[in-house]
Amino acid sequence: MRDFASCFSEYTVQVSETSCSSYSNNSCMTPSLIPSIQNAVTCLYRTVLSTQKQFFISVTWYKNNISQGLNITFGNDPSTAIKLNSNSRLFRKLKGSKSLEFDNSKIDVFWDFSRARYHTGPEPVNGYYAFLIVDSELSLILGDMVEEASIQKLKTCTQMAKFSLVSRQEHFSGSTVYSTKAKFCKQGADHDISIHCSEENEGVKHPVLSVCIDKKMVIRVKRLQWNFRGNQTIFLDGLLIDLLWDVHDWFYNPAASGYAVFMFRTRSGTDSRLWLEEKLEQKDHEKVEFSFMIYACKSV
Repeated sequence: MRDFASCFSEYTVQVSETSCSSYSNNSCMTPSLIPSIQNAVTCLYRTVLSTQKQFFISVTWYKNNISQGLNITFGNDPSTAIKLNSNSRLFRKLKGSKSLEFDNSKIDVFWDFSRARYHTGPEPVNGYYAFLIVDSELSLILGDMVEEASIQKLKTCTQMAKFSLVSRQEHFSGSTVYSTKAKFCKQGADHDISIHCSEENEGVKHPVLSVCIDKKMVIRVKRLQWNFRGNQTIFLDGLLIDLLWDVHDWFYNPAASGYAVFMFRTRSGTDSRLWLEEKLEQKDHEKVEFSFMIYACKSV
């Protein structure tokens, strides 16, 4: 598959003539197919220290047939990866700490998965914590037990770095039914997102893509094998959000991986461009937009 951002200058599909600031009244029907399985979740965080030194932290939760755990990587350096196996059947050290050096900074990582609870995905829902201290500044907090952890571990840590979630990626495999939740801004609510590719009979069966947010239809793309790339703007939580899709490989390159990509990306009302790669490099850290991506492998 080509670079995802480059696809949309060539392929744009007009999904609806109506404004997306008001959703359709049609509810998103629950399909009979079993939803796909979430295999991995990768979150990219930006941390800015009080010295204005900044770096990116990649956090990946994964789950497969033999293992489940968490990988933490700093910058683009794979040698900094910290790999934690949270499967108690295979790994007994569910609580601990580790230190390393990166970019002339000292990094301490603390974690506790001993009481973590999971649903079906690789990311725990509660009962855990993981946090990072960089040069004596608290630089990333994960989980719902950090207050307890802070009292025990951070008595001498008085400085709080600025950190924000830049992007979130979720990987699924199985059917063409995807169900997840997303939060597009810090003050916003968690929204239910459902994506479904089905067949519609108009004399001849054609694939149809439906995307729903909070059980309301946002887009419906007919004849998907021809409209395999496109975009639509929606309005949610006071934000403009570009919804982009690329399902080319589902139809024309299934032997490679069969992956489709769905992306939700926030932007300001004055920004008319769909994708700004340079935003990750801009100096104003507060204006970095958020992107949420779903990588979907159709195996059935």
